[in-house]
Amino acid sequence: MSSLHRAASVSDYRELARQRLPHMLFEYIDGGSYAETTLRRNVRDLEQLLLRQRVMRNMSALDMRIETLGQKLQMPIALAPVGIAGMFARRGEIQAAHAAAAAGVPLCLSTVGICSVEEVAQAAQPPWFQLYVLHDRGFMRELLRRARAAGCPVLLLTVDLPAPAARYRDVRSGFTGLRGMRSWLNRAHDGLTHPRWLWDVWLRGRPHHLGSIAGALPEGPASGDFLSWIGRNFDRSVSWQDIDWIRAEWDRPIVIKGIMTEEDARQAVRIGAQALVVSNHGGRQLDGVRSSITALPPIVESVGGALEIYVDGGIRSGLDALKALCLGAKLCFVGRAWAYALGAGGQSAVARLLSTLRSELELAMTLTGCRTLHDAGPALLEGGDG
Repeated sequence: MSSLHRAASVSDYRELARQRLPHMLFEYIDGGSYAETTLRRNVRDLEQLLLRQRVMRNMSALDMRIETLGQKLQMPIALAPVGIAGMFARRGEIQAAHAAAAAGVPLCLSTVGICSVEEVAQAAQPPWFQLYVLHDRGFMRELLRRARAAGCPVLLLTVDLPAPAARYRDVRSGFTGLRGMRSWLNRAHDGLTHPRWLWDVWLRGRPHHLGSIAGALPEGPASGDFLSWIGRNFDRSVSWQDIDWIRAEWDRPIVIKGIMTEEDARQAVRIGAQALVVSNHGGRQLDGVRSSITALPPIVESVGGALEIYVDGGIRSGLDALKALCLGAKLCFVGRAWAYALGAGGQSAVARLLSTLRSELELAMTLTGCRTLHDAGPALLEGGDG
């Protein structure tokens, strides 16, 4: 039996991705910003939440389906936007979209994915589309029109990346910071020491452009050069008023991703967003902030009921997902988890990961007496009401 078929958890997929991917790509997935304090906090604070085991409650009619923003999902989990996923496996965004469709959950395609929104929509299913705002508003308007024409049902506007944070692991690995011949030699060595990846992804997975924004990039950028370009072209002037021109081009639900305070959550309600994501960008932006899971309850208390509330950051299992649902989330995004699986074994590994998350959630619901997700609440957590 291969090591991939023995993979049983997110940590197993992480180790396989570490072995199979070039070092700089693994570090790009695995790392966070600065000292990675928030990255660790996201995982730790979920671990410290305790579920309450409750038995003998007839759990024969378990239901983990949800409906949100007009989408009927088989479980409350979605694949978060992950940049350059097409470098982790050949045309990786398409492989992940196929796995998500089979599991009955959405993939949210990153603005900086290797595969374009049209390619993913035609090959698998129309994804949710994640938008970063660049300086060129004309190009942004055209990109929104393309996503709408491709059939994307939901727009996820990421608001916590007006400029990319320093990610020290990417500097140390040579993914960023190196220039010229030194950069080329570093990447060449990393690829040659991973021949399976070199053949399957680098040689057979071309083109390696950022498909959805290729028209805004300089001619012929290598995939490893995009971060410096993004740092120059992300728009720091973006504000809540920009929702007006976005809505003029988008007549479908808008989700605001990157909310960590009650004040910003109330502003998301005021501008008419249909949902928000409590998120610190997986610990990849402002280091030293609180975890997403501890930011969730006060935001739910502040605006719960006015719009749908989702969460990401540190979710590594179906048990983690149930904890987040108990604290008021409607949907849980996983990011690193599916990126690890994609790097470990492509579509089949992402499919198996989603199956594992479903099985873990099912067991957690069964042993906490949670027949439907409407029953998920603080009473299922130690120290909660009930």
